[in-house]
Amino acid sequence: MDERWRAAIEELNHRLVEEYAGREDLFDKLRSVQEDLGLLYDGRPTIPFLRPHFLSRKLYNKVMLAAETVAAAGEVLTEAALKDDELLSRFDLTEIEKRLVRVDPGYSVTCANGRLDTFFDGDDFSFLEYNAETPSGPSDQRQIEKVLSHIPLLQAFLDETPHWTPKPRPKLLQTLFTCYREHGGRERKPNIAIVDWDGVETEPEFYVLKDYFESMGFRTLVADPGELEYNGKALHAGPFRVDILYKRVLIHELLEKYAGDHPIVHAYEAGDLCMINSFRVKVLHKKMSFAIFSDPQYESLFTSEQIAVLREHIPWTRKVEDSETTYLDHPVELLKLLRKHRERFVLKPNDDYGGKGVVLGWECSESEWDDAIQEALNDTFVVQEKAPVLQEAFPMYAEDLSLETLLVDFDPYLFRNHAEGGMVRLSASSLVNVTQGGGQTALFVLEG
Repeated sequence: MDERWRAAIEELNHRLVEEYAGREDLFDKLRSVQEDLGLLYDGRPTIPFLRPHFLSRKLYNKVMLAAETVAAAGEVLTEAALKDDELLSRFDLTEIEKRLVRVDPGYSVTCANGRLDTFFDGDDFSFLEYNAETPSGPSDQRQIEKVLSHIPLLQAFLDETPHWTPKPRPKLLQTLFTCYREHGGRERKPNIAIVDWDGVETEPEFYVLKDYFESMGFRTLVADPGELEYNGKALHAGPFRVDILYKRVLIHELLEKYAGDHPIVHAYEAGDLCMINSFRVKVLHKKMSFAIFSDPQYESLFTSEQIAVLREHIPWTRKVEDSETTYLDHPVELLKLLRKHRERFVLKPNDDYGGKGVVLGWECSESEWDDAIQEALNDTFVVQEKAPVLQEAFPMYAEDLSLETLLVDFDPYLFRNHAEGGMVRLSASSLVNVTQGGGQTALFVLEG
């Protein structure tokens, strides 16, 4: 971002703090609006900020193009793994996951709706994870814009500043409908079921999406997996026929609870269910996908364009095991490398979410890190090189208003491998995640 925009944003920060310090009436209003819009998490407002995150059009376009290139590489990787049992074994799928990833979902893309979690370092950036299974937040951009519309000084700034805002929510609905048509569905306005466990923290988002889908003419039901039945022809929740299942329940949780004996599984395997995302996305959702993206021995799978993007934007990642590999183009013994340089690395479980099980080497003692490595060896973990992360000042209110320097995580959304907008998460801690106490804001793209 050029200095002109940096200076304008810095000035906006200071004006917001000067104008609204002590304005508890405004903070109460913003909290109330968030409650009405379903933007609380564990009872707290997720947007305690007085401005969006700004990206220049040039940088936004660069990130979107790179994200689409990684998504295309993901399609190539999935296709290769389905043809090569040895490659597929690297992902450490369970037996039932192996069975289900081989079932044709009925549409051409592996990941219909994904999200790439991304850290910036100036105008450089790294993709850290591929949330290819149940990415939350595509409705939040518009909801957060509504919250920020109650801040007059910000609105005055936006009125004077050429800008554009992404629209991921319509892209999601378009994706659901396109996959349904490709699957063979012929209903003019198919029924949509949003399925996850009753009472999950993200449940308010489901009702925001329900209202939106229904405003566009699609009957929509929010349902727990336990409400679903399969009659040998179609999936139902009581009298409601499910034409499209927008799956927000995590695959491993569903399979662990029902051991694969569930109407969703039966209808899907029979080809009677258009489910988004499908069971096949497990290949990409496992963090082992990044170990393959970043390992030179697998570069023959990809095009030269994909290799260039993977090298530039995927951090060095490997499965945690007692093995030899390469690091900085040199052969190394992996465990010796990790023990010698814990400040460079982070351990991540192969299949979890919300920052669960993540261990940051630079925040560990030597003994804590040794214990974490041993636990990783007893399970399936990857190790990833630490990526630089942008720190930026945001006006933030809690007891009062202050200018806080926070870590910024911008995560592009992918819809049938085309990028549109993204989730912006802000945090004072190294784990930039709403479930770990962070917050979020909207994305605004600065034109010109």
